[in-house]
Amino acid sequence: MHLREFAALLVVAGCARVAPLPLPAAPALAPDLAALAHPGVDVRRPLRIADLDVLVVLNDPALAAARAQHGVAEAQFFAAGVLPNPTVTASFLPLIAGPAAANLGGSATPAWNAGISFDFRALMTRGSRRRAAAAHVREVDAQVMWQEWQAVGQARLLAVDLIEGERVLALLREARDVYARRAQATQRALDQGNLTIASAAPDLDALTSARAAVVAQERLQLSRRHQLAALLGLAPEAAIPLAGTPDLPPIDGASVLASLPGLVERRPDLAALQAGYEAQDAQLRTAVLLAFPALAVGVTGGSDNSNVRNAGPQVTFDLPIFDRNQGGIAVAAATRAQLRAEYAARLTAAVGEVRAMLAELALQRRELAALQRELPEVERTARLAAAALAAGNLDERSAVDLIAARYTKEEALAALEQSMLEQIVAIATLTGAGFA
Repeated sequence: MHLREFAALLVVAGCARVAPLPLPAAPALAPDLAALAHPGVDVRRPLRIADLDVLVVLNDPALAAARAQHGVAEAQFFAAGVLPNPTVTASFLPLIAGPAAANLGGSATPAWNAGISFDFRALMTRGSRRRAAAAHVREVDAQVMWQEWQAVGQARLLAVDLIEGERVLALLREARDVYARRAQATQRALDQGNLTIASAAPDLDALTSARAAVVAQERLQLSRRHQLAALLGLAPEAAIPLAGTPDLPPIDGASVLASLPGLVERRPDLAALQAGYEAQDAQLRTAVLLAFPALAVGVTGGSDNSNVRNAGPQVTFDLPIFDRNQGGIAVAAATRAQLRAEYAARLTAAVGEVRAMLAELALQRRELAALQRELPEVERTARLAAAALAAGNLDERSAVDLIAARYTKEEALAALEQSMLEQIVAIATLTGAGFA
């Protein structure tokens, strides 16, 4: 084989084919629910919480991007097992001039030498590098699963807020209409000269506040719909019909507390930290192995200008006088200690958060029971006030105040129920309740 052919072969062997991968030219927003991946979900009817769980996991663009990290981790695992190529050295030294040329009397031949060697330290660290890369793959997969939990929790929270928000919006609109009727009566009395501006101002201000509350709630509901659409990969204007009642998994405080010791096995973020610690522990072992001198063993041989040939083994190694990889070992050990502290802190926080949320949920349930006991009496008073107003036995302002008190109590009840549902979603997200 000629030298040019050999060089061409080396170039071809060192090149890899890279297929083009153009960037997307337009956003991939689905126009409606039917355009989403929805196996087992009937998108023609209002969506339940369980339906949203499936749709989010399959269609969230952020989750799709996160899952691409698995391919990178797998490639890194593959790269960790690839051994370095042997090192080849060669030289060709024709005799050009000098005393040796005259002494050899024209019998000089070109000198040459060649050798091949391999760095055996790569073999020493291959096992620990592969263990670190394998643990990193598990870490990435656990992190992606934790992101799925978070996305599902966010979708559940938005669904709860949208469903309960519609209930609050209906109450706000009814209260606005009540204040509007009182404001009309006040305006008529003001026009007829039967009421002063100072006396009419509270009624007009109440109507203004009621209208502002309705507008604020409508804007909040629109923002929630847009957030849910973005989570599903939908266009902002796409319709997302939801069931009238959020079908959240039940949360029993005693059962959740009893399950806390097993939280380490269930929480993906804790599993990711465990895998990250294992990867760093393997990297520390690699750093310790790299403290040994670099050792390259091979064979070398050659010929001088008088055609005297020789060949034999060749050993190259470092003298560990100054650098024994002390810096690498120190950094790896400190990083492992840091990851251990982060895991301990996350575990403590995870258990503490759940226990705190359970205590808050218990308090909210007691508050809800108290409001539910008070509501029937407020409703009865509002009905009596409406009847008395219709019979002309009660003035407009007093009747509206009594009727509005009912809406205030119902809004407080709806807000408390929404807060309880949000707390249930948070507990389920932190403990995996209802997650497949």
